[in-house]
Amino acid sequence: MFRRFFTNLFILWVLFLAGAGQVSHAEDGYDLWLRYQPVADKTLRKTYQQQLSQILVEAHTPVLSVAAAELARGLSGLLAKPITISNKKLSKQAVVLGTPANSPLIASLKLGDRLLALGDEGYLIEQTRINKRVVTIIAANSDVGVLYGSFHLLRLIQTQQSLDKISITSAPKLQHCVINHWDNLNRVVERGYAGLSLWDWGTLPEYKSQRYVDYARINASLGINGAVLNNVNADPRILSDQFLQKIAALADVFRPYGIKVYLSINYNSPRAFGDLDLADPLDPRVQQWWKDRTKKVYDYIPDFGGYLVKANSEGQPGPQDYGRNHAEGANMLAAALKPYGGVVFWRAFVYHPDIGDRFRGSYDEFKPLDGKFADNVILQVKNGPIDFQPREPYSPLFSALEKTNMMMEFQVTQEYFGFATHLAYQGPLFEESLRTETYVKGAGSTIGNILEGKVFNTKRTGMAAVINPGTDRNWTGHPFVQSSWYAFGRMAWDHIISAESAAEEWLRMTFSNDKNFIDPVKKMMMISREAGVNYRSPLGLTHLYSQGDHYGPAPWTANLERPDWTAIYYHRAAKDGIGFDRTKTGSNAIAQYPAPLAKLYGDVNAVPEEFLLWFHHLSWDHKMKSGRILWDELVHKYYEGVEQVRNMQREWDKLEAYVDAERFAHVKALLIVQERDAVIWRDSCVLYFQTFSGKPIPAGYEKPQQDLDYYKALARTRYVPEPWHPASSSRVLK
Repeated sequence: MFRRFFTNLFILWVLFLAGAGQVSHAEDGYDLWLRYQPVADKTLRKTYQQQLSQILVEAHTPVLSVAAAELARGLSGLLAKPITISNKKLSKQAVVLGTPANSPLIASLKLGDRLLALGDEGYLIEQTRINKRVVTIIAANSDVGVLYGSFHLLRLIQTQQSLDKISITSAPKLQHCVINHWDNLNRVVERGYAGLSLWDWGTLPEYKSQRYVDYARINASLGINGAVLNNVNADPRILSDQFLQKIAALADVFRPYGIKVYLSINYNSPRAFGDLDLADPLDPRVQQWWKDRTKKVYDYIPDFGGYLVKANSEGQPGPQDYGRNHAEGANMLAAALKPYGGVVFWRAFVYHPDIGDRFRGSYDEFKPLDGKFADNVILQVKNGPIDFQPREPYSPLFSALEKTNMMMEFQVTQEYFGFATHLAYQGPLFEESLRTETYVKGAGSTIGNILEGKVFNTKRTGMAAVINPGTDRNWTGHPFVQSSWYAFGRMAWDHIISAESAAEEWLRMTFSNDKNFIDPVKKMMMISREAGVNYRSPLGLTHLYSQGDHYGPAPWTANLERPDWTAIYYHRAAKDGIGFDRTKTGSNAIAQYPAPLAKLYGDVNAVPEEFLLWFHHLSWDHKMKSGRILWDELVHKYYEGVEQVRNMQREWDKLEAYVDAERFAHVKALLIVQERDAVIWRDSCVLYFQTFSGKPIPAGYEKPQQDLDYYKALARTRYVPEPWHPASSSRVLK
C-alpha cells in the first residue's frame, strides 16, 4: 500500500514539476504569488539548499499528498534543485510533515499542548532535532493545518526570510474565510472584468480542468477554506441534479486543499422547480422541501458548506414576500442544514424604495432581530452601509448586533474602482475597516475584534470577499487586482496583518525581492486606493457613478426608478452647499453608532474630513482644516487624485529593468488608461459641482479639457469594458 501511495505521490510531484517548467506563459501572471522562480541571491539559495534537502511524510492522505507535492514543486523551483519525497528514510535537514496522529516522528516530539492551542487549522513550523538529525517540522492537529504550514514555509523562502532556529506558530483568527463568486450559469460574471466564469459547466463533471486545481492551490495558500460558486442573484437551477453533479466534481478537486463548496440559492426555489406554489418559510411543506433538497445536496457533496442568501433585496425573493422577517427566513434554511453541520450566510444588503435614508436601511431591518437568528446563521454584512464605495464609514450593524453571528463582506473585484483597468490596491481599505474603533465595549472594540468574537462572544466568525477570477490568463484582468485577493486572504487569516506588509509579501512573491523595486511599487500600492477616492468622491461624497456599469462619473444622474439609485440623492448639491445631513437635523443616521462615534461624526469641527460630507450638508464657504474653503478643498482633492495617478505612472516607468516585459507593458498601458479616466472623473465632477457653487476653479490648476455638456454626452456613449447582461442593469445592482 505504502509503495503504491508513494509511487503515485512521486508521479504527482513529477507532473507538478513538469507544469512548473512550462515557460511559454511563465511571466503573464498565471502563477500569481505561487511563482517558484529560483532565489536570486545565490548565497541565500545555497543556505536554503543545505537546510531543506528532503521532504518526509509518513502518512497516506489526500491532503498530505498535495502538501508534500506543493512543497516539492515549490522547493525544487526556488532552490533550483530537485527535492525528493520519502515516507520513512529520514535524512539530515529534512522537512517532516504530519500530525501526532499520523506521524510517529511528529508524535515523538510531544507537542501536545502547543498544538492544542492552534485549533483545527493552525500549524507549527520549527527547526528541531529528531534522531540526532536537525530537521524542519511542519506539524498541526489536522492535515489541512499541515498544508497551510507548507505554504507558509514556501512564503518565507519566496520572501527571503531566514530559517535559522525558526519557530513559528500560526492559527486563523476567524473560522470561515470564504470567497464569493458572482458567476452566472451562462458563464457571464457579474462585476467580473477578467473573462468568462472559471466554471465550464458544459464540460463538467467529465472534464476537470487543471485551472480548477490551480485555483484551489491559490486559495489554500492563503488559508481560504470556502468558495461560493455562483451569483447571489441566484438561478434556481443551481440546485438541480444536473448542476449538483457538476458541483460535486469541483468539490472533489477542492477537498484535498481544505476548501468547502457553498452555493447561493434563490429563495423561490420550491416554486421555480414547480413543486409548490409558495415559498413561505413557516409553511411545513416549504420546510420539508428544503430539507429534502438539502439532503440531496449532501448526497452529492458530503462536506457541503451551506447556503449564501440574498433575499428581499433589489428584486430578489425572500421571506418578506409572505410577511415573514429575515430571521424566520434564515432559520428555516438553517434547520435544513443543521443535521449536516452546514451554515447559512444571510446577506444584510437590503434596503427598501420608501426608506428616507438608505444609510439606515440594514440597521433598521436587522437591529430588531438581534438574538433571533439560529446558531448556524451568520449575517454577512458589507463593510459600509451603502455598497462597496471607495470610502464609507463602517456599517453600524457591526457594533449593534451583540447576539448575532456576523461576518465581513469585502469586495476584491473593482466594481467601483475602475474594474480591471485601474490600479487600486484594496489592502488599505480592508485595514481601515478592520481597525476601526467602535468603542461599543470601550477601547479595543475594533471591527476586527468584533468579527473574531472577542467583543460580543459570538461563536461563529468569518470574512468573505467578492472576487473576480475568470478565464483571463492572469486570472484578474489587471495584474495588481491579484494583490487585493492576496491581502484579503492574509488579513482574513489574521486581521492584525497590515496592508503594507501584505503588499510587500505579494510584491516579493509575485515580482521581485529587489528593494529598488519593492519600495517604490509598495508606495504606489499604498496610495492607489486614496488616489481613487480623491479623483472620484473625496471628502465623503459617494455614489457618483453612471448607473448600470458603475464605471465612469455621472454626478448629475437623476430621475431613475428609485431615488437612491441616483447620484443627486447622495451628494445633495445645491446653491447653499453640498453633503447629506445625517445628524439630528437630518436623517439622524449617526444615532445608529455608539455614543462616542455619534458625537464625533455629529460634530462638524471634529468629524474626520474624509467622512465630512457623509454626515453633513455644508456651505461651499465652510472653512476646512487646510485653511481653504470647502469648494477649493473639493477641487484640490480632485486634482490631487489625478496627480497621484501621474506619479504612479512616472514611478512605474522607472522600473522596467526589474519587471518582465509582458507584465511591465501591461501595467504601463493600464496606468495610461487610468490617468485618462481620472482626468474625466475630475473634470466631470468639478464642472458639475461648479454649477451649484458658482465659484471659479482656483488659479494654478489646469483647466478642464472640455465643457460639462461634453462629459455628459461622453457618459451616455462611453464604452464600458464589461459584458452586457440583465444583471448589470440598474434594476439589479450589487
